[in-house]
Amino acid sequence: MRDLSGVFKAYDIRGVVGEQIDADLVREIGAAFARLVGGPAVVIGHDMRDSSPGLAAAFGEGVAGEGVDVISIGLASTDMLYYASGSLDLPGAMFTASHNPAKYNGIKLCRAGAAPVGQDSGLVDIQREVERGVPGSGKTGSVEHRDLLAGYAAYLRRLVDLSGIRQLKIVVDAGNGMGGHTVPTVFDGLPLEVLPMYFELDGSFPNHEANPLDPKNIVDLQAKVREVGADAGIAFDGDADRCFVVDENGDPVSPSAITALVAVRELAKDPGGTVIHNLITSHAVPEIVAEHGGKPVRTRVGHSFIKQEMARTGAIFGGEHSAHYYFRDFWKADTGMLASLHVLAALGEQDRPLSDLTREYNRYAASGEINSTVDDQAGRLAAIKAEFGDRPGVTLDELDGLTVQLPDGGWFNLRASNTEPLLRLNVEAADDAAVAAIRDEVLAVVRG
Repeated sequence: MRDLSGVFKAYDIRGVVGEQIDADLVREIGAAFARLVGGPAVVIGHDMRDSSPGLAAAFGEGVAGEGVDVISIGLASTDMLYYASGSLDLPGAMFTASHNPAKYNGIKLCRAGAAPVGQDSGLVDIQREVERGVPGSGKTGSVEHRDLLAGYAAYLRRLVDLSGIRQLKIVVDAGNGMGGHTVPTVFDGLPLEVLPMYFELDGSFPNHEANPLDPKNIVDLQAKVREVGADAGIAFDGDADRCFVVDENGDPVSPSAITALVAVRELAKDPGGTVIHNLITSHAVPEIVAEHGGKPVRTRVGHSFIKQEMARTGAIFGGEHSAHYYFRDFWKADTGMLASLHVLAALGEQDRPLSDLTREYNRYAASGEINSTVDDQAGRLAAIKAEFGDRPGVTLDELDGLTVQLPDGGWFNLRASNTEPLLRLNVEAADDAAVAAIRDEVLAVVRG
């Protein structure tokens, strides 16, 4: 029996093409997925990587081989696949490795209505069946091709009205990813002057890695915003399910501030609603949600956990520190495009610059995510727990990794990556000096 533990992750399936993932494997995964979800059909989309069309086709062969029909939507962003799954009420598969280098690819799976498939909601079952070997059924489903881009764009624009906003000049960096495919259609006809950067679809990412959370990957966007005097800049990751925002000065707007801004807008429509935030978002988020009459609910990091909690609580919105934003009105799924429309609407509905608009949502200083490569993740976490656990006024929380609340109001979270041999540190405190002091003390133990 083969071991696929290195390919099946907490939230998706991902690996190096030709070494860990190939057409034969994804064909079997497609068959196992069809067995898990049943009929009548599965919708499949893929990103712009060279390996994506072939892998998506092989997956479809596996699905069809179980007598389940296939609806192929071709090139798509991940949130466009969620739109397809939600609007058609069908399970779906998206072929992408998001911001990972070109040699990688993977599959994000969902049940009908864009419901999550994670380790505790189907991925383990698929892994076990593929490891044992998936026998063919001898049946054959049909394959149909549909273009859902226009429907996706129209649906998003019904959720956020930008028709009455002032004219805005924005720079959009697609990072050679799927934003280059979806942005022109979604933004078409809106009162926006869009200056595109790297809209050419290219899975080798020739200009920069399509991961806007890494500061080096938004340098070009920041420079362009300043150069042209734009009102804002927006960067999308490779599969365009995350968006990152910079203001008119080219300064980054934290995802926590975007979470708070969008939460306030959604609470204005649904007073008293529940808003999900993961445990790494700024403490400003639950404070602001409560101040606007909402109910903040804290949860683990990761889309499958957020979606499950949104379903359990009936939440209207959810946000993560990684720039994933989830909407009840988008089948509780994440869509960076819808979040970007909210930001543009909030900016265009008033006359202040974006830096002024977002200042009220920034209350604390933060480190951003700091990664450390370690051989023994559990051992380093235990060392931090021992170092801080007996200090007066310190509280520990192990909901996801280790969160340490310090008596002066500062806090940090240290958690293991689900995909790499890394520990991820996030620190928040009253000011930059306090953040630096906490960061340095924790890293001294982590990196030894």
